[in-house]
Amino acid sequence: MDRLNEDSYTNNLIGTLLAIFGNVLVSISLNIQKYGHVIIVGAKDPHMFFRTKTWWFGFFLTSLGETANFVSYAFAPLSLIAPLNAVSILTSFILSFIFMPEKYRPKDFAKRYGLSFLGAVLAIGGAYLFVAFGPNWHEKLTAEIVVRHLVGWPVLLYLVLEIISFCLLLYFYKQREANYLVVIMLLVSLLGSVTVITVKAVSHMLILTLEGSMQLDYPIFSVMFVCMVSTVTFQARFLSQACKLYDTCLIASVNYILSTVFAVLAGAVFYLEFSNEDVLHVCMFLLGTAACFLGVFLVTKNKKRSVPTIHSTSPAVPPDFSGTFSYGALVSNDRATSAHQPVSGKQATSSVGTTRVSNGKED
Repeated sequence: MDRLNEDSYTNNLIGTLLAIFGNVLVSISLNIQKYGHVIIVGAKDPHMFFRTKTWWFGFFLTSLGETANFVSYAFAPLSLIAPLNAVSILTSFILSFIFMPEKYRPKDFAKRYGLSFLGAVLAIGGAYLFVAFGPNWHEKLTAEIVVRHLVGWPVLLYLVLEIISFCLLLYFYKQREANYLVVIMLLVSLLGSVTVITVKAVSHMLILTLEGSMQLDYPIFSVMFVCMVSTVTFQARFLSQACKLYDTCLIASVNYILSTVFAVLAGAVFYLEFSNEDVLHVCMFLLGTAACFLGVFLVTKNKKRSVPTIHSTSPAVPPDFSGTFSYGALVSNDRATSAHQPVSGKQATSSVGTTRVSNGKED
């Protein structure tokens, strides 16, 4: 038993480190790619960034970071990995001060950025709590086990309720033109909960295949893979529409909170990740997650007033958060149109895990 617990904690540690590394790397890489767009502002060829080493270096780092995020789901529980997407927001927050062009007196600096630093401290403390007290439940997700989870009545009930909720929200969004941020983010979060379920199943089956136990010839693998790709694609579409209407920092905060809640719920229902946890561990996990939510809210709340990111040296592109899609907990770093401004077709839209827009034309 002690040996099994030791292996479980080791897997948790590996998954956590991979998730942190992946989120940090993606956040840095998106800033690098954004800088690649900035340095060619005004060029006649809108796709000139494809010929710059900066953009391709950022793309390579993005791919590496997303691969680390993907593999992390094969080692640690879903409920432990999903909240760690806050690392990407904290990384952007740190980068914003490293490349900040303004100089403030200590009093003015504390007044302007005090809440942001308090949010960063809360997010780091919350991350420690939910990592330390997070679920420690591990099982090898072979194709047979995935099917067994899928046909269980709690999962079927969860999926039915989720499909009904998604259809109702989609009806109000499309037919009633309910373009409220919470409606769009709920659509993204419901899709994201399916995404993280499929990502965990696909990553586990791929790892088992590499270890010599073939899982790719089972129909459930193809089903999970198709669901993963399709839900990621539709999330990107809804997020692109949200970025045209609302400030990106607001999207970052709301989407992180809702996506994490639904991802943790999906892990608890589909993979039974909290079935062997006592009340104390569950309460401390929830406390850490709540602290992380509050920290992200404070960081993003003050972000709009600060002028900082790696690309803030150019007035042509307004600074904003960069982040990562990370399977349902995205944040885009593109220009966002205020809800009080008309939407222009020439403004930037977001995409998944790649850089965005150059000279007002879509990539």
